[in-house]
Amino acid sequence: MPLQNRVTPFGEIVALPQRGLFTGNRGIIHDPATKTLLTKRWSSKAWLICVCEYKGRRRAVMGGRGWTELFFLDEAVALAAGHRPCFFCRREAAEGFRASWATARGEAPPLAGVMDAVLHAERVASRRKRMHPIAGPLAALPDGAVVARGAEAFMLRGGLAYRWTEEGYAAPQRLASADGLLTPPSTVGALSAGYKPVFHPALENCGPAAIVDCGLPEVEA
Repeated sequence: MPLQNRVTPFGEIVALPQRGLFTGNRGIIHDPATKTLLTKRWSSKAWLICVCEYKGRRRAVMGGRGWTELFFLDEAVALAAGHRPCFFCRREAAEGFRASWATARGEAPPLAGVMDAVLHAERVASRRKRMHPIAGPLAALPDGAVVARGAEAFMLRGGLAYRWTEEGYAAPQRLASADGLLTPPSTVGALSAGYKPVFHPALENCGPAAIVDCGLPEVEA
């Protein structure tokens, strides 16, 4: 049985066999004796996106009390859930994210704790994932932004929408509308200002030729 440590674009932590590109954490939220989650879903506002391999270090997943290892399909999913790049194991990505954040907001590069406080307000409402209104057409959102349509999440890239599933991304389709934005607005700002998230490599085999119309009108890319 897989452990309950896979994160969805809605920020939920579920038990799935899905393997991801990144790990990360929200503090200590598990019992190492049983390797099960506690009732809380975070113990820190620093929700991080980390690499799965770092200088040969190895960890027993949910085996200690250092932090609870969580896993994401790719960086777009992690950003949608409300996480940000780690300044320890992903220094270059974290500095790029901070610089793009500052550019989008027209301010000096902030401390990590400042970004964490802003992101926490944007990702959580009454201890549930916060969904934001979409101001303008979907085509205006940057690559890597994730939107919700009903109970499903779609990652936008190159004018196409990729539905997140338990097995990975589904074939691309045109999406005319969505119910709301899952990726926090400040993160969307950083994406619009030039931050490039790491996408799952399976997306490189997907393109316009694989579009599934699903009865939806096409939108301009």
